[in-house]
Amino acid sequence: MPDLENPFEETLLRRNRAEPCTVVIFGATGDLTHRKLIPALYNIAACGDLPPQFKVVGFARRDKSDDVFRTELETGNRKNSRQGHNDELWENFSHSIHYHRSEFEDLEGYRALGRLLDQFDEERGTPANRLFYLASAPEYFKPILELIREAGLNRGSGDKWARVVCEKPFGKDLQSARTLNEVVAGTFEEKDTYRIDHYLGKETAQNIMVLRFANALFEPNWNSRYIDHVQITCAENLGMEGGRGGYYDTAGALRDMVQNHLFQLLTLVAMEPPTDLSADSVRDEKVKVIRALRPLVGPEAVGANVIRAQYTAGSVDGVPRVGYRQEDRVNPESKTEAYVALRLFVDTWRWQGVPFYIRVGKQLPKKATEISVHFKKPPQVPFATAQLPGSSENTLVIRIQPDEGIALRILCKQPGQALSMQQVKMDFRYSSSFGKASPEAYERLLLDAMAGDATLFARRDEVENAWKFIDELEHAWHKTDTPPPMCEYPAGSWGPKEADELLAQDGRVWRLL
Repeated sequence: MPDLENPFEETLLRRNRAEPCTVVIFGATGDLTHRKLIPALYNIAACGDLPPQFKVVGFARRDKSDDVFRTELETGNRKNSRQGHNDELWENFSHSIHYHRSEFEDLEGYRALGRLLDQFDEERGTPANRLFYLASAPEYFKPILELIREAGLNRGSGDKWARVVCEKPFGKDLQSARTLNEVVAGTFEEKDTYRIDHYLGKETAQNIMVLRFANALFEPNWNSRYIDHVQITCAENLGMEGGRGGYYDTAGALRDMVQNHLFQLLTLVAMEPPTDLSADSVRDEKVKVIRALRPLVGPEAVGANVIRAQYTAGSVDGVPRVGYRQEDRVNPESKTEAYVALRLFVDTWRWQGVPFYIRVGKQLPKKATEISVHFKKPPQVPFATAQLPGSSENTLVIRIQPDEGIALRILCKQPGQALSMQQVKMDFRYSSSFGKASPEAYERLLLDAMAGDATLFARRDEVENAWKFIDELEHAWHKTDTPPPMCEYPAGSWGPKEADELLAQDGRVWRLL
C-alpha cells in the first residue's frame, strides 16, 4: 500500500482519479473541438481512463442534430486521433456525445441546457459533476460565464462539483485579464477555475520538475555558479495560414506566445523547489519567478533587451512565402511583431546575473520548441594545448516538441594519439525509451480537470503578474514617442540580425536547432 502521508504519492494517486462528469463545450463546432478536444477524449477512452457514465454536450449556435454532430466529429477524429480511429470504439464513445443549440447570449438556452443535464442525471439515477469548457472566441467568455451563473449551472448538486476550463488567450492586457478574472470569480471559485495552457500538458514540460528535483546530478548545479545562461526557443515554420492573420495581427508574438506558453516554461526552469506537489505549492513558486523578473520600463530599456521583427518575402523548405504585411487579413501597414527575442533576468539569489534568452517567430526554417541550459566552462588549465571544438560548453537540451526528450552534450576525447576533443550527446527520447508515443497535452489536462488537479493550470495571480510585465513592453512599442524599431528578416531564416547581436553583446550565440 502507498504511504498516503507522503504528499508526492498522494498527489500522484489523486491525479489518476478522473471523476464521473458531463463536459459541456461552448463553441463546440469550432476547430479546437474537432482537432483537439474530442480526439483527446476519444484517446482517453481508448486507454480506459474515461470515467464511467461520462457525457459530452456540444453547445453552439448552428442548428444540427446529435447524429450530424457526431458524424462531423468522427471525421475530425479520423484525421487527428493520436492512436488512430477504431470504428467499434468510436461507436461506443459517440453515444456519450450530444448537441445543444443556443446563442451564447440567450438565457433560455442555458436554462434548456440545465434541463438537459438534469435529464442525464435522472437517467444515471444520480447527480453528476459538471465541467464547462470555454472553447469559444474570447469575446464570448463574459456572457457565457454570466449566463451560466444566472441559470444556476455554476453550483454542483449536493457533493457534486461544477468547474470551468478557460482557453487562451486569457485577456489581451492586464486590465482585460483582471476584468475577466472578476467575471470568472463571480461565477466560479478559484479552486474550480482552470486556465489552460496546453504547453504544460506536454510530457517534457511536466518532466522538468522531475529532472531538476528528483536527480541529484542536476539540482546542486542549477544556479548562477554553474549555469552561464538559458535559452528558450519556439520556432514555427508557418505563417498566417487558415485565416489566422485576422487574430494574429491584433495579438502578435509577445501576447500570443510569450505571456503564456514561454513564461510557463521559464517558471518551470527557474522556480524554487515546492514544499510538496499540491497545485498551490507548485504555483506559488511559479508566481515568485514572474514577480522576480527584472522590469523593463520605457523605450530605452525595452529597446536594449527586446527585439521585435516581421518577416519579409522568402522561402521555407523551398516553398516561396510572402512577407508578413502581404499575408491574408493582415494590415499592410501593420506594426505587429511576428518574431520577438528577449533578454530577461530573474532577480533571485539562485539566478543573479544569469540571462534568460527567449525567442519565438513565424516562418522560421523548422518547427521546434526547446529549452537549452548552457553551463559555464571549467578552467582549461589541464587542456590548454588541447584541440577544442568551436562549442565546448556542456549543454542540457529539453525538447518540448516535436521529438520530445532530453539530451546532455558533453566533451569527450576523440580516438587517436592527439588530445583532441569533440562534443557528444547523451540522448533520451520518450518514444524509444517507453515504447509508445506521449499522450497529447489535452488528454492530460482534461483528465486533471476531471480529477480536480489544478497543478498544470495557471492561477489568477500568475496570469496577472505575467500581463503586468508584458504591458510595459507593449507600452514602449505602441504608446511612446520614440518606440524601438521594427526589424525585418527573410522568411526561412532564423530571424533578424539584431537578435543575433543581442546575444553577441554578451559573447554568446543562439543554439542551432
